[in-house]
Amino acid sequence: MANVVVVGSQWGDEGKGKIVDWLSERADVVVRFQGGHNAGHTLVVDGTTYKLSLLPSGVVRKNKLAVIGNGVVVDPWALAEEIARIEALGVAISRDNLRIAENATLILPLHRELDALREAAAGAGKIGTTKRGIGPAYEDKVGRRAVRVMDLADLQSLKPKIERILAHHNPLRRGLGEPEISADQLCGELTAIAPKVLPYVDTVWSLLDAKRREGKRILFEGAQGALLDIDHGTYPFVTSSNTVAAQAATGSGVGPGALHYVLGITKAYTTRVGEGPFPTELTDAVGKELGERGQEFGTVTGRARRCGWFDACLVRQTCTVAGINGIALTKLDVLDTLPELKICTGYTLDGKEIEYLPAAQIQQARVEPVYEIMEGWKQSTRGARSWADLPAQCIKYVRRLEELVGVPVALLSTSPKREDTILVHDPFVG
Repeated sequence: MANVVVVGSQWGDEGKGKIVDWLSERADVVVRFQGGHNAGHTLVVDGTTYKLSLLPSGVVRKNKLAVIGNGVVVDPWALAEEIARIEALGVAISRDNLRIAENATLILPLHRELDALREAAAGAGKIGTTKRGIGPAYEDKVGRRAVRVMDLADLQSLKPKIERILAHHNPLRRGLGEPEISADQLCGELTAIAPKVLPYVDTVWSLLDAKRREGKRILFEGAQGALLDIDHGTYPFVTSSNTVAAQAATGSGVGPGALHYVLGITKAYTTRVGEGPFPTELTDAVGKELGERGQEFGTVTGRARRCGWFDACLVRQTCTVAGINGIALTKLDVLDTLPELKICTGYTLDGKEIEYLPAAQIQQARVEPVYEIMEGWKQSTRGARSWADLPAQCIKYVRRLEELVGVPVALLSTSPKREDTILVHDPFVG
């Protein structure tokens, strides 16, 4: 049986939460491998709505092991709050169903503050971060001055590590007109939160190796989307981690040979939160209708998402970069009312036709979409659970998307309910 990696093929918000939850019934272990609590997954299970940010989606299902990998940056206070919130909904969380990599980087209060200060100072040049300290924490990780989860277990060695990180941050704070941070104060805050994190700490790479050797099915859950990848996304309007499927190996400590199938979650239209290029964006009544019908508001931020036509050119590009084997097409029902649909098949840049989005920011801002127009189906697809339930024109739209992105549809989602899913190909059988 295959181990499956789930990634977003657009700018995030593609509906990964529902699909991961749907797949988690077939999995034994669910692993988060990058990002932090800037992600947002909404699950509806047996009538109860769970909003997850840091916890892997599998945590709400019985007899599943949820794992936070080393590629994730962990805010221990946000984690404790999320655990308490989910437990209040009747989900018991213990070491039996949650583990955290000992070598994951911690997000500290100073990271959150720096994130917010930078965004405020950037003005029109802001990136549109969630101000949750994700970027500054990753900076300290690659700067080799981060405090990691394992450090909470050795309080005697904690203070020198805090002094090292403050040697970098306090000069920054002085330059921004902010007061310096006391090492004793930060050490005290971490000492207080440590007991709420330490029960879950484990050597995750070894744990996953053991599970793999036992023949357990492992589901690797990504956050954000491939177009927000630090290397392959629309830089600088990206997140601070690699979001493509290859990061599942690095961010959890398994070899790439343990990743058998990559499922790209793909919305039947396109959305984006925050700043950055968006070639197919609609600012007219159609864009507004997509936002309203799709309830396009961020799970974490509450910000309204920008909406536009499906960009097959971009999804084709991310399928290549992320190694996507099949796509899960979501929110198909949002298009039910539209008499006409447009699909972006390529771009023009300064009058020249191109079949990819350039890496240069100045060129990204100048591309113009080339559209193919299709007739809408003007019938409800909401709740459809088989191909026979779909209008012929809707099937034609899906098949055309497959042709344009060069990857087959493995799953179709026709409502937020997990049962309203059409299985074309089971990713767990490879």
